[in-house]
Amino acid sequence: MAGEIVYLKAERNVEVKDDDVFLKDIAKVYCVNGNIAAKVKAIKVHRFAAQESKRQVLGILKLIEMIQQACPNVTVENLGETDVLVERVNVDKHKGGIQWLKIVFVASISFFGTAFTIMAFHNDVGITKVFGKVYELVMGQPSPGYSILEVSYSIGLAVGIILFFNHIGGRRITKDPTPIEVEMRIYERDVNDALIETADREGKTIDVS
Repeated sequence: MAGEIVYLKAERNVEVKDDDVFLKDIAKVYCVNGNIAAKVKAIKVHRFAAQESKRQVLGILKLIEMIQQACPNVTVENLGETDVLVERVNVDKHKGGIQWLKIVFVASISFFGTAFTIMAFHNDVGITKVFGKVYELVMGQPSPGYSILEVSYSIGLAVGIILFFNHIGGRRITKDPTPIEVEMRIYERDVNDALIETADREGKTIDVS
């Protein structure tokens, strides 16, 4: 076992479903010696107690200490994060009517909220008057109320939204991430950084002394 190198690549944020957290749940482990790799992966790094917070921060030095206690004389090379945010989540395997009601509620709020926002914007800028003026300037007569301008604008608005969000139903137009996905990843990273820094300031990070 002497002289063996264990490569550790810890994740930034990990969700677990069980109270017992093993090293394989929060990091990728590689070693030329398969027996050592299996032993390292099976190390229990934390157990969520009943009254304990369901979100804990584990320091990489604590993980390295556990590895060297289980496998003396090995060298640990960390290729990942220096702190790991571990969250215990409860997953309901039986999705019933309540789950569908939540989906319908969120979809309805998004749909009607967006529709109201678009209508309020158009009302503020007086889009009907603008189209009427443009139609009168081009055609030389007052607009009948609904013209090719309104139809083209409505179609263009729908196409623009589809292209912006990069989705048609459940299908992507391109392989690039959507703007919403990019913003969600940035938000998720900022939240993780804030939680880890807060735990460190409050001395709640599980790390070496």
